[in-house]
Amino acid sequence: MAQMERYTEVWQDCLDRLRLTITEEEFVKWFQPIRPIGFDGANLQLRVPNESFMVSIERRYLQHLKPIVSELYGAETQIHYAVPRRSQPAVDTSSSAVPHFTAPTDTANIKNPFVIPGLRRIMYDPQLNPNYTFDNHIEGECNRLARSAGMAVAVTPGNNAFNPLYIYGDSGLGKTHIVQAIGQEVRQRHPELQVLYVSMNKFQAQFQTAYKNGEITDFIHFYQMVDVLIIDDIQELTGKTGTQNAFFNIFNHLQLAGKQLILTSDKPPVELKDIEQRLLTRFKWGLSAYLSVPDYETKVKIIRAKAQRHGANIPEEVVAYLAENISANVREIEGALSSLIANASFLGRKITISLAKDILKVYVKLTQREITIDHIVKTVCDYYNIELDTFNSAKRTRDVAQARQVAMYLAKQHTKAPLTVIGSSIGGRNHATVLHSCKAVADMIDTDKQFKGQIDEIERIVLGKN
Repeated sequence: MAQMERYTEVWQDCLDRLRLTITEEEFVKWFQPIRPIGFDGANLQLRVPNESFMVSIERRYLQHLKPIVSELYGAETQIHYAVPRRSQPAVDTSSSAVPHFTAPTDTANIKNPFVIPGLRRIMYDPQLNPNYTFDNHIEGECNRLARSAGMAVAVTPGNNAFNPLYIYGDSGLGKTHIVQAIGQEVRQRHPELQVLYVSMNKFQAQFQTAYKNGEITDFIHFYQMVDVLIIDDIQELTGKTGTQNAFFNIFNHLQLAGKQLILTSDKPPVELKDIEQRLLTRFKWGLSAYLSVPDYETKVKIIRAKAQRHGANIPEEVVAYLAENISANVREIEGALSSLIANASFLGRKITISLAKDILKVYVKLTQREITIDHIVKTVCDYYNIELDTFNSAKRTRDVAQARQVAMYLAKQHTKAPLTVIGSSIGGRNHATVLHSCKAVADMIDTDKQFKGQIDEIERIVLGKN
């Protein structure tokens, strides 16, 4: 009781000072109804009549309130708001204490705000892997845009041109590492912000549980409290109408409130299927950053960094062999390298190219050379005897236009690059042009034997079978 009287007295001092900075009408309307219900030395909990009070205080008067609270309660004090449930009367602070809660370790079991009557903000585990940071992330041409945008987001979350930040690329290229690194960086720079990482599959499982229990509103309200929301594998929303509606409400609220959204996918927004147009439109509002397969130099950096982390000394010729022969997937590089180091250690052998060949031939499929869009374009230009500058120019003669269509067709067949990336790499076209070109080439293959023979020959060259 003495403690309650103490922070009530301090709150009265706070009100007395506030009264000097705002009009009497404002004071009576917005601050007299507020009651202090808890203070643990770092967190001041205030009960407000409804959510509009909380919004008004935050928007209009926080600049007056925060300095006074810092002076009276301590510079590190954070303000939290308790909003009574609409279906229940306000909590009687004279007899009810704020319930105690513990931070869950699994977002599938995160309690929604209604479980803690009146308490607006709760603290929870952000679900971030401490091993995924920018310090141990290898930068290269393949990921530079996404990494740079991620750092910018971490510096000013919600207050930048990259909201949402949409990172897409094939599996195993490091999307999760980058978005989790953003989350770690935000927590270091802005410890007062609530960060949450969750996969779309887990989000969907939570939604289903909330639907079954009749708690959809509370489920949405919980996610609307997050300051930086990271959703992995957003493509899993495909075909899930109910989850899409819930996510739309969450997305809109966070966007309007100046909160940060970070999404990952295996496809760009324009290639996602069975997702409502209103969501796809919002996915395009910020920045879409593509993660491509690592080039040779980046693979070398990755191998060296991973070897150093394992404390292994790998000769440069072995590093070069691995970079040339492991298909360009970061996850596969890590697995193959771990297998090589483990076998060398257990068998008591030196790490040599011979050992690398023995290990890799059963661990990964060796590839002659990574097939890239640039490789395909060069092969097509050589075959049709077209200069690369002419191929990339605005020239639209029949032979050049057909060569571009062939390159787009082969790029779609033999790379995992999204259609938007293929189009931008070949003449700066959009995904619709790529689809049209692929259909045109496929139709000619079916009707023109001579043309089909040309495509077969170009494919053999591309695949290194000649």
